[in-house]
Parts: sequence; structure tokens; C-alpha cells
Amino acid sequence: MNNKDVKIQYIKGVGEKRAAAFARLGVFTLGDLIHFYPRAYENWGNIKKIDETEAGEVVCVKATCISGVDKFISKKSGITVYSAKVSDGEGVMDITIFNNRFAAAKLEYGADYLFLGKVEGNLTKRKMVNPNIEAALGTDKIRPIYPQTHGLNSTAISKAMKNALNIEAQFEEPFPAGLIDAYSLTGEDEAIRNIHFPESEEMLEKARKRLIFDELLFLQLSLLSMRENTRGTRSPKIENDCSEQFASLLPYELTGAQKRVIAESVADLKADAPMSRLVQGDVGSGKTAVAMSLMYTCALNGFQSAMMAPTEILAEQHFKSINEVFEAQGIKTVLLTGSMSAKQKKENKRLISEGEADIVIGTHALIQGDVSFKNLALVIADEQHRFGVKQRTTLQEKGENVNLLVMSATPIPRTLALFIYGELDISVLDEMPSGRKGIETYAVDSSYHKRLYDFIKKEVDAGRQAYIVCPRVEEGEDELISATEYADKLKNTAFKNYSVGVLHGKMKGSEKESIMRRFKDGEIQILVATTVIEVGIDVPNASIMIIENAERYGLSQLHQLRGRIGRGEYKSYCVLVSDSASDNDRLSVMKESSDGFKIADADLKLRGPGDFFGERQHGLVNLKIANLLEDMETLMETSEAAKRILAADPRLEAKKYAGLRAGVDEFITKNQIAVN
Repeated sequence: MNNKDVKIQYIKGVGEKRAAAFARLGVFTLGDLIHFYPRAYENWGNIKKIDETEAGEVVCVKATCISGVDKFISKKSGITVYSAKVSDGEGVMDITIFNNRFAAAKLEYGADYLFLGKVEGNLTKRKMVNPNIEAALGTDKIRPIYPQTHGLNSTAISKAMKNALNIEAQFEEPFPAGLIDAYSLTGEDEAIRNIHFPESEEMLEKARKRLIFDELLFLQLSLLSMRENTRGTRSPKIENDCSEQFASLLPYELTGAQKRVIAESVADLKADAPMSRLVQGDVGSGKTAVAMSLMYTCALNGFQSAMMAPTEILAEQHFKSINEVFEAQGIKTVLLTGSMSAKQKKENKRLISEGEADIVIGTHALIQGDVSFKNLALVIADEQHRFGVKQRTTLQEKGENVNLLVMSATPIPRTLALFIYGELDISVLDEMPSGRKGIETYAVDSSYHKRLYDFIKKEVDAGRQAYIVCPRVEEGEDELISATEYADKLKNTAFKNYSVGVLHGKMKGSEKESIMRRFKDGEIQILVATTVIEVGIDVPNASIMIIENAERYGLSQLHQLRGRIGRGEYKSYCVLVSDSASDNDRLSVMKESSDGFKIADADLKLRGPGDFFGERQHGLVNLKIANLLEDMETLMETSEAAKRILAADPRLEAKKYAGLRAGVDEFITKNQIAVN
């Protein structure tokens, strides 16, 4: 067995109890552990003289304790305070420790120590509060700080890491020598050892460069392999383009962008290889009409299409709007969701399997084992980032070499999208349909609530409707009011003479559907909701959105929420409520722009790719050390390197590429990337 497959509990100093804690961090084997990289480092080698330190900087001072440790209890706070003086022979520094007798007990008169912390004070007096303290001898110069979990601190992880590195006497080099030389990379073994226990700042930087290059090269090779492995496969071929006929059925004119994207997609459908295309479009840019056009063409060519939506509300909305257009054309559309009755499901599954259903709209219910298609030619995944690649692939496998269209209303800067969705061709809907009203956006603090409520009443009295968005469903952190509580409060105070509804993700599908139907029909005038309304709900009469605690959302999510209004003929208003003074500059981006791609760019720069995508999105790879924004230059280098390598050896069959092939296989497995 490869050492990397050794279970974590068998590493010295771990055992079953700590193995359970490691599991919470996603670490199960020795291989997982050595690629569990530090989140930060403490530099104990950056030693400065006390008189050379500056207020605000984090440094390490080597000094002798020149006093005893004084102790007193603050009368005001009840905190126990320990203090001592230290000197490096030239300068003197005060050490203050709060409520930590163990740290204070380390200090002995006349002994030498290293103190690591932030310097405070002025030109004549220096001080450190709660510094890390170590004996002057035997300390690693640069110490790793790891992500922690309950029952497992960074020190324990560090000890386990040292034992793991001792087990691996030498890490195999996956790169051919030519690649290492071409990009001036350090060796794999040296990189792994120095990312955890750096010999110097210079060695740490070299290790980071190599491991970032590793990760991004394996990403590029994996995605390019996906693309190449689908290119040569014949798909259900569409002979006749019916997109103009479809356009004639609509009561409005398609935009130039919609026509362009439809033409690009139809060309894919008529090609020998299956379509693999991402359609990116801002909120309200008309992605659904593009999907309908392609489904219409497939149906008239005698093939079935399936569209998978992330929520029942969205699936039901798609079904209604699509069926409304296609029913009169003799095209059979059916719906399949988890909350449908057993009788309905059985009948609809029969229609699908016998080919009577031309178009199938549904949720994850579409990928159940007992759902079979007669001649599936096109799979459409709506809101792509909410699905796992595995789920998408499972639906594709219900046909033979099926065409794939994925749609996303989460704008991603194009350069970044090329790498995240490297296996897909990309089309962008960069033009909005005519007739959509602009949305005036404001940012205010909570002192404006009464004025906001009065404004909502004025709009509702004029026949409009309003959303009020809350971040949480239940009581919890920061004393935020849940959607349910907030709705109850408003019903009994500001809006006691109005119809107030509540919608959140923990409701049953039937409850959500009932609430949304009542809101759409105007029975509910004010809807208090969580981000369950972020995608797909279309209520043209809704003209106001209040987003509470706006500081808790990324800009892209705020833009998605704002896109629920301004969909009708009425002037619309979005108000972002936040008491966070530091959030003013960020929210000003929302006030100044309605362009989702510009907002996404700003969001990416402010939060970085990890937070930009929120909790791990299943359709995206899980990068451990690379940063798609900060490491763009390396991303470009690895893209070119991957193309050159695969051009020379598409399947990495040469002996010199054996390490790359193994690395790609591991990357694909860990990230659930589907390669045909």
C-alpha cells in the first residue's frame, strides 16, 4: 500500500480520538495530511532590537526577564493582569499578560526568552500585550499555524505533521525534469517539507510557488482532458434548426445577445461532438428563452430535453412558463419534483420513459434510478453552481452522449470563468431585454426603518408589493431576528393592516409553493423571506426590496437578490440596511452599478475567490493553496504548459509523464470531476 493511503489514526501521536477531529477538517489519510497546508506562519526568526521596533508591527524580540512577575486584579473588569520587564541589553520592554497564569508562569527572573507579538507604545516606551513566549533556544524560526477544530489545535497538528513527514522519507517527483527547469521550480520533496516547516522565508516562497503551480497545472490538465475526451464522441445529431420558428411564437423580440447565443448553441447541436456549453447571463438577461429555443429545436427533431433546477419553486416556475408556450404547439412538457404525489410521479415517469414527454422539467428527482428517457438529446442545468458535477453527469448518463447546456446567473469575470469551467465553451448574454425598468439602490442604517416602512405602505397602497430579506431563519448569532419572528413583529406593528407572508428554506415544498402563489397573485402584499428568493421567482408587481443586515452578504448575492424586482413596468427600489460603518465603500458599488459582471469583479477583489463562491460550490474544484485571483499569472503559465503537454501526449502515456498522469487521476477523484 502507498504510504499516502495510510489511515490518519496510525500516524504516531494521532489515534482514534484525534482521527475523528482530523476528519472534521477533511483529513483521513497521510496523503490528506501532508496536503493540509498552514493558513499562516509565525516568524520567530524576525528578531529585532527593542529600540528598533515600531508601534503596530508584529516582531520577535529576544530578551532577558529583568524583573519578577507582578500580579493584580483589575477592580473595573475583574481580569487578572500579570506584568514584567524584559531587556535585550540596550532597550527595555514591558510585557503584559491578561488572564493567563500559564503564560506568566513561564517567566523567570534572569532567563532568556523570545517574545512574538504586536509592539505598542511610543518613542520612549515599548510594550507587548499577550505575546507568544518561548525559551530562547530550540524554537523553529518559522512556525506553521494550521486551521483548527474542536479537540485539535495547531500545535497538535504540527506534531502529527512532523511524524507524517518522517514516514515519507522522500516524496516522488511527478514532474519531468524539463518542466521543472522551464519554470525554475523547486523539487516536490523540498516544497512539501518547506511549506510545513520552512528553513527560511526564501524557501517558503519557493515551496508556495511550486505547490501552487502543481495544483493549477493538475486543474488545467484535468479540465482540458474533459474537453478532449468529449470532443470526439458523436452525439444525438440535430438536423433542423427551428430557432426562427420558436422566436415567432414569442410576444417579444429576442435580444441580439440571445440570438447570438442560440446560434452558437444550435451549431453545437448540429455538430458531430456533444455540446458542452455554459451560458452566463446577468439576472433577467433571458437565459430561459435561450434554453426554450434549444428544447423546441430538439423536440421538433424528435428528441427529448431535460432541464434540472435547484429548487422546486424554480422548477415549477419554469414548467409553467415553458408549458404555456409549447402546449399549443403540441409539445408535451412534464414536471417531476420530490413533493409530487406518488401517482403523479408514476404517470410522469411513464410519459418520460415511453417518449410521450418531449420536455421534462424537474429538480434532483430527475436523477433518481427509476427515471429513464427514451431518446434524451439535451440536458440543461439551471443555476449550475448549485449542482454537483456528479449530479449533472448522472442526468447526462440517462441518454447516450447527450448535449449539455449549463446556465448561471452568477456573473463571473470571463478570464476566471475560462478556468473554472475549462471543460465548457462559454457564451455570455451581455444585453438586457428592452422594457426593464432601472432599480434605484440606496444604503441606509437601521435608524431609517420607520421611513422605510412608511415608503413600503405608500407603494403597497398604490398596488405594488415588497420583499423584506432577512439573513437567518432561526434565532442565532449576533441577535439577528429570524424571518419568522420579523414577519410576526411586522404583522403586529408597522403592517398590522396589511397582508404579510413569510418564506424560508426550511418550509416544505408545498408550503413554499402556496406562499409564492399567494404573493404572485397579490394576496400577500409584503413577503418577509430568506435568500430562498435569490433565484427564479418572478413577480413583476414587486417593486421594493429591503435587505436587512446587508453586510452579511457578498455583492454578487446582493445583486442576485436585487434582480427579483424591476421585472415589471413599475419603477423599483432596493434598500440595503446595514449598521456596519466599514461597509459603506463596499455597498456604494451596489448603488453605482447594475452591471452584474462589474459587481462580480469588485466582489472578487474584495473577498477573494473562496468567499466569492461562498461555501464550497460543488461544481467548482476545491483549491488548497492556489488563489484564482492572486495567482492569475501562474494560472496563465499552467494553462500554456498543460496545452503543450497534451498536444505532445494527449493521454499522458509516455513514461516521463507517469507522475503527471497519477496526479491528474488523484485531482479528478478528489474534486469529483467527470471525465468520460
